[in-house]
Amino acid sequence: MRSIPAADNAPAGGEARVNLLDLDRAGLRAFLEELGERPFRATQITQWVHQRGVLDFEAMTDLGKGLRARLAERAELRLPQALFDRESKDGTRKWLLALDGGNAVETVFIPERDRGTLCVSSQVGCALDCGFCSTGKQGFNRNLSTAEIIGQLHFARRALDAEGRGRRVTNVVLMGMGEPLANFRNVVPATELMVDQHAWGLSRRRVTLSTVGLVPALYRLAEYSRISLAVSLHAPNDALRDEIVPINRKYPLAELLEACRHYVERTPHHRITWEYVMLDGVNDSEAHCRELAALLQGIPSKINLIPFNPFPGTEYRCSPRERIERFSRGLQDAGYITTVRRTRGQDIDGACGQLVGQVVNRRNRGKRGAQAEASA
Repeated sequence: MRSIPAADNAPAGGEARVNLLDLDRAGLRAFLEELGERPFRATQITQWVHQRGVLDFEAMTDLGKGLRARLAERAELRLPQALFDRESKDGTRKWLLALDGGNAVETVFIPERDRGTLCVSSQVGCALDCGFCSTGKQGFNRNLSTAEIIGQLHFARRALDAEGRGRRVTNVVLMGMGEPLANFRNVVPATELMVDQHAWGLSRRRVTLSTVGLVPALYRLAEYSRISLAVSLHAPNDALRDEIVPINRKYPLAELLEACRHYVERTPHHRITWEYVMLDGVNDSEAHCRELAALLQGIPSKINLIPFNPFPGTEYRCSPRERIERFSRGLQDAGYITTVRRTRGQDIDGACGQLVGQVVNRRNRGKRGAQAEASA
């Protein structure tokens, strides 16, 4: 694999302190070399910060006092803060995290019997405008920095520890707000911190990047990373996918599938997870099922059928349960590992972008009200 590209998050001007959460271990080594420090210090600091969750330089007792002083002067360790914190009846917990510039993103913890999955965001909003996605309807604001991505893990760990229920993050999915591959330079270092044995130490099988299929970035990802890949497919042919996943007009299915074959050949798990949201009367017929089975023939696959989670203003409805089950059986009969995702967190606006959408709407209403008062 090639070395990871530098994260696109350098501080503006020479005076700003560097948030060390922006740096993977290679980036941290480069930063410490500028301070005249030996490279092994990067491993020590990585372990303090990411393994032990220590964000106070003075508490890093195996670092010399001089280095701790220089770090306090030149660097910082800053996490996002929660605007909202909601827990569902099913145990799903969702945070709305405040970022610089008045922005916010969502992070969701999904507990299961044998694991705890954290769904993290990679962008504020999304520019790809998939028709069934709440985030896409809000437009795009900016990319998250590496610190803002990995900071979601730090925030979740602290919040779960404070619960005292023994819940912890064992899996990470980049399936929250945004298209991860559209923020390649910051997402890849964040995922490397997730799998670095001196940082979070997660298995590459337990870190999953979800993409709608930015084909050039998929080829680049194969050069830099071996994490698990999930592809938001949602349609078995170009005509339908053009309609509900507009990026397909630029990168049609034939090109996407070829890029996926290229990626899976270079990963240790040799399988793609295909995400397929079930939309009533749109993509859920028996003919669609047969077409999907034929489309993916020859690609090691797991197909994840996702009951659509409605949000205000959407034109789509979720497929009836019996139709989803029939679709699943058809794919299983064709030889595919197929699961139906459990619907989680509906009582706390579980679909990505719903909670942000509510806050944005409230803020806009507040601004309109203030403007009306000022003009009265």
